[in-house]
Amino acid sequence: MKMIVAIVRPEKERDVISEIEKTGVFSFTRYATLGRGRQRGIQVGAVHYEEMPKITLMIAVEEAEVERVVDTLRIAACTGNPGDGKIFVSNLKEARSIRKEA
Repeated sequence: MKMIVAIVRPEKERDVISEIEKTGVFSFTRYATLGRGRQRGIQVGAVHYEEMPKITLMIAVEEAEVERVVDTLRIAACTGNPGDGKIFVSNLKEARSIRKEA
């Protein structure tokens, strides 16, 4: 299994989730986060914002699904501007359910 962690713009959240569901992946963890990339924040008038709000999605998938999900994330989250986000893929040794199996 693989763990895909995608950090995307908040305004792209619904688009990303909708497109991921179209690939047949319905399980994910979503949380709001703050971060910054190469642009080191943003200047709005006299105010400099060091970190920008982002949405982080954690998606566990089988190895065969990784490229399809990553490609979907990349397309759905892209605005073409700096700060669109990042996608990280790492090995996931195992996943266990908390619910007691019958």
